[in-house]
Amino acid sequence: MPMRWEPFLAAVRERGEYSSPEEAERAIRVVLALLGAHLVGGERAELAPRLPETCALVLLNPLPAHEPLSAERFVRATGAWIDGATDETAKWDVGAVLSVVADAAGEDLMNRVLLQLPPGYDLLFGRPRPGRPLE
Repeated sequence: MPMRWEPFLAAVRERGEYSSPEEAERAIRVVLALLGAHLVGGERAELAPRLPETCALVLLNPLPAHEPLSAERFVRATGAWIDGATDETAKWDVGAVLSVVADAAGEDLMNRVLLQLPPGYDLLFGRPRPGRPLE
């Protein structure tokens, strides 16, 4: 059952402490477009229907990625797409959106998604991996 748009937006807005729904929506669109470029095959196709339809469309129609971005570069790329963002605010945006995505995905799918991504994404999704060295 997909998460509905209003609760998804409200959760991102609360976690990101955004002052308006528009700010939260902008973060959602940018982060999901970048995430969609890094997920392929079954995991992306399985994640999409668990998200609101608007989010699923963004996830499934990403800009093509030329190479997988490290977690740090993913945050910087997010910041580059959001006017006035800094590395710190971009990290906040990414965490707010991806933690809600992780909640919608569930544990099993989230583990498979993280296997597709470079190290460090577990922290962006708010799902630190056991045994991961602290940086």
